[in-house]
Amino acid sequence: MPVAEHVDAVVVGSGFGASVSAYRLAEAGRSVVLLERGRAYPPGSFARNPYEMSRAFWEPKDEMLGLFDVRSFRKLEGIVSAGLGGGSLIYANVLLRKDERWFVHDSPLPGGGYEHWPIGRDDLDRHYDAVESMMTPSPNPYTDLPKARALRDAAEAMGLQAFSPPLAVSFSSRPGAPAIPKQVVDEPSYGNLHGATRLTCRLCGECDIGCNEGSKNTLDHNYLSAAAAHGADLRTVCEVYGVTPLDGGGYEVRYVRYGEPDASGRHERTHLRITCDQLFLGAGTFGTTALLLRNRVGLPALGRALGTRFSGNGDLLTFCFGAQSTTEAGHTRMIDPAYGPVITTAIRKPDGLDEEGQGRGYYVQEAGFPEFTSWLVETAQVTASMRRAASVVSQIVAHRLTNKNESTISAEVAKLVGQGRLTSSSLPLLGMGRDTPDGRITLVDGEIDVEWTTATSKAYFDAMRETMQGLTDALGGKFRDNPLWWTKRVVTVHPLGGAPMGRAPQEGVVDSWGESFGHPGLFVVDGSAVPGPVGPNPSLTIAAMADRAIEHVLEKPRPIRRRAAEPEPPAMVEAPVEPTSGRGMEFTEKMKGHVALGETDPLAGWELGRQLAHRFMFQLTITAPDVERFAAGEDHTAIAEGYVDCDLLGGTLPVQRGWANLFVPADAALTREMRYRLWFSDMSGQPLTMYGFKTVRNDRGFDMWTDTSTLYITLMRGHVAPGENGAQDAPADVIGAGILRILPLDFARQLTTFRGSGSGALGSIARFGAFFAGSMKDVYLRPGPPAPGSVPAAASSPALKEPS
Repeated sequence: MPVAEHVDAVVVGSGFGASVSAYRLAEAGRSVVLLERGRAYPPGSFARNPYEMSRAFWEPKDEMLGLFDVRSFRKLEGIVSAGLGGGSLIYANVLLRKDERWFVHDSPLPGGGYEHWPIGRDDLDRHYDAVESMMTPSPNPYTDLPKARALRDAAEAMGLQAFSPPLAVSFSSRPGAPAIPKQVVDEPSYGNLHGATRLTCRLCGECDIGCNEGSKNTLDHNYLSAAAAHGADLRTVCEVYGVTPLDGGGYEVRYVRYGEPDASGRHERTHLRITCDQLFLGAGTFGTTALLLRNRVGLPALGRALGTRFSGNGDLLTFCFGAQSTTEAGHTRMIDPAYGPVITTAIRKPDGLDEEGQGRGYYVQEAGFPEFTSWLVETAQVTASMRRAASVVSQIVAHRLTNKNESTISAEVAKLVGQGRLTSSSLPLLGMGRDTPDGRITLVDGEIDVEWTTATSKAYFDAMRETMQGLTDALGGKFRDNPLWWTKRVVTVHPLGGAPMGRAPQEGVVDSWGESFGHPGLFVVDGSAVPGPVGPNPSLTIAAMADRAIEHVLEKPRPIRRRAAEPEPPAMVEAPVEPTSGRGMEFTEKMKGHVALGETDPLAGWELGRQLAHRFMFQLTITAPDVERFAAGEDHTAIAEGYVDCDLLGGTLPVQRGWANLFVPADAALTREMRYRLWFSDMSGQPLTMYGFKTVRNDRGFDMWTDTSTLYITLMRGHVAPGENGAQDAPADVIGAGILRILPLDFARQLTTFRGSGSGALGSIARFGAFFAGSMKDVYLRPGPPAPGSVPAAASSPALKEPS
């Protein structure tokens, strides 16, 4: 890996928090490198046809580096983006401030804990002002849009008040000018990083799939362009995977840069590293939380709040189909949801925290969709399409059979197309608000998983659906849930939490300024730091929180610039010699148990790990290439190959080098140890060592099974070499501990895995069996218990030897 460069600040991601951070830091004269996993999308580059759309998704392991990152979890789906500008590329432009009374404090959560906002509206108001001045939002100026008028009419019929929220869209060429579609937008003083002409909004409803006109005031057109103008280095297709604190302060960041695809479609991957005095994580709720979870070894001070307080910001999608006019004739009402920005109008339902409300508050907004999708929706109505086609064909056939000359069949073709009533009279309804932030993000098989349910927010969702039903009834339409709701699942485009701010490490990952507890100079500046639902669309609040955090950073003394430190070379250990000839043998062993990070005692680690469901297992093939040499050697060394599996460390991880020493004499009389040393690396590339031992001795009672099936392990940072006698570890940083056991069924399978090699395969197995039996006999069939106090403390504890 090349020598690391060094800068004042590295910003990970380019969404609302990251872009604000990069700009404010660069403006203040700091050297800034921004690392964004996706690519840049200038106007005109967003997918529109089916071929382009099929490649517009993010899945690097399948060589897909597109815009849309779609996640599916047990009780919800999530949609986020990968591109320079983050979520602003596909959001619906709404910039609303969080309601003053919705900054709750000590609000109880199911299962314990509290939703607590350590900041309030007063802390953010001037930062809201700063963001708005940069993104220049304005309400929809086209108040006569049918869909906007429809939601206002429905709200009035229900006694609710509708309003036009500020939208980050350029409706006019410059502030104060009249709204005219497809006019050239004036370029700001800091320029535009794409160097492409932007046009004012043409009301095409394509906001959520990327604006090809450049009408949206996305972050690449303002904050990121301004950051680049101040010298920030914006690097795209660079995905961060590793973070390590440096001695004396600062951080090393490891990332992969994706190259152009080759003929087979595979992208070249270049691994790079960079060091910085301060690190700002803004990769979004899923991205930042996953990065922190995968780097818990390198960031040991991260508390147990990591992964907690997840919320979908109360997102819910329903549909009003077939709206009818309010006249006696009851004609189809033209709503035309594809005409205009995705969202133009909103309704706010008060919260119990408000003077006039009750329950948990929410917003309902009308939604649109791109014009071209109307064709997809209409033709998807198979029954109606077939009926129209049959009618047209029958008329043409009738003309031919009757010899009737009618060369013009435009009316028939018009019937084939249909009247478009479904799409023109339908309206998606978007809800968001204060759901219960009691979800948890964890790692499973190296990938993030979200444990969250609608059950604890049932009253909230019921109230919102009732309002949406009322709006649909007022429009004379048919109310339909998102089909996912039938399985109590929701789709969120506003995932929040995972690295929440709090008053102390027990409550949050970062403080009220976004700085990590225990890791100075590490900041979280995106939605993962939000300690609960924002309520309205959260983008503006995330940006304001980041602006506040960076202002605080700039007010403090500037960190001392450090030179990039070269990593120390890993310790070199001679592997067991593999003879060129001889009788060898091997068997496979699987052990399972629990570990906990931050513990050094195996029993304490096992007890805590079991409570937290932090599982650890390994499957190893133990090989003695020469059984005679193995049995005659002092340390009885064999080679261990295989993998470990621990979600805390990133899932399934291959063993890079491993050793097993079986029935090694211990310091205590009539005691043997089986020792295991495995070198591997966690998902972020941090080298780790697992050292474990089984203590085999003749205690009172029948404990042979417990002795030979129980392994006490410690996890150490780095690839730690054995001591001179192969038993004592070199000085190491122990980061975790626990206990593993062989389950009876796994042991039965293990007995079937013995294999011999070389000349006399059966003889090699027999020789190993004789060694094993002799060692057991020496321990269990000789009189005299071990001398008191002669066994290691960890191994002498009855509780440690008998985990249940």
